[in-house]
Amino acid sequence: MLLSHLRVIRRGFSTASSVNGFTGAIGNTPLIKLEKLSKETGSVILGKAEFQNPGGSVKDRAALYVIKDAEEKRLLKPGGTVVEGTAGNTGIGLAHVCRSRGYKCVIYMPNTQSQEKIDLLRMLGADVRPVPAVAFQNPENYNHQAKRFAESQPNAVWTDQFDNIANTRAHYETTGPEIWEQTGGSLDAFICATGTGGTLAGTARYLREQATKENKVVESWLADPPGSVLHSYISSGGKLLERAGGSITEGIGQGRVTQNLSTEISHLSGSMTIPDSQSIEMVYRLLDEEGLYLGASSALNVVAAYQLAKEMGPGKTVVTILCDGAYRYQTRLFSRKWLASKGLEVPPHLRKYIVLE
Repeated sequence: MLLSHLRVIRRGFSTASSVNGFTGAIGNTPLIKLEKLSKETGSVILGKAEFQNPGGSVKDRAALYVIKDAEEKRLLKPGGTVVEGTAGNTGIGLAHVCRSRGYKCVIYMPNTQSQEKIDLLRMLGADVRPVPAVAFQNPENYNHQAKRFAESQPNAVWTDQFDNIANTRAHYETTGPEIWEQTGGSLDAFICATGTGGTLAGTARYLREQATKENKVVESWLADPPGSVLHSYISSGGKLLERAGGSITEGIGQGRVTQNLSTEISHLSGSMTIPDSQSIEMVYRLLDEEGLYLGASSALNVVAAYQLAKEMGPGKTVVTILCDGAYRYQTRLFSRKWLASKGLEVPPHLRKYIVLE
């Protein structure tokens, strides 16, 4: 059974000899079977290798689609400015796409984000404006500042990644179909965390619709970091609580239901919360056991897929998203001092990978 999965996965690779520019290289990422975790659960756990996108993360897909949407609606003309509020990876994707299409890029982001992300954005030519991290309800939230700035500039567009459903469309038209083809439609569940909601909503909707056409069932689940309200919202039947606490993960978790997520949230099979301690341990396990150097949000997704596979029982196929690599977080995730400041520890047999004090 496992060999048949691998054959299907190989058939999912693109055979094109070349692509058109940066944007042509977005998508068609492979599914990676996580060998050790699959063996432990008796199931097949697959990670969509979104870190292989040309901009290094799953957010390349959303970045391309929100810009295409603005172009199609003639909101963005040659030489214009793209403005977004982002915790990092969408901004990096936008900076790449803007460079390839000749637009200026202005990014507002919480000043809590890793320095690696900020430095990379500036290297890509983006005008980066870190601002204090405040709740969405606060008018000084980075998203609201981005919107106001775009409205004050000629030939500028605020791409509004959280509530612009072109984000969901990106995954409905690309990520979902790729996963369905790569697994031959044989998957049992899809699970991932969400920030904007686009990846989960678009992928889940496509998989649900395809499964229904073929009289199958594919469950879709939300994985949540500490401090997010989405797990409690789903498990309570729609009661939105005040956001409390926080997580070391970046770019995931929410204090509200975004427009992107609202398009599919009622169809989700369930949700779970993953503690930071488990995400950190999985960062190190993936490096040690699979040779994969991934960020904390990717690790959280893998923990969730592992737990879901155990809950569903042996013989299942569970797919998740490997959002990005650890390169953008290495001074945090592999720092003894930083981990200790968050009350986090790495298991003794994995501490050899801690390279920073």
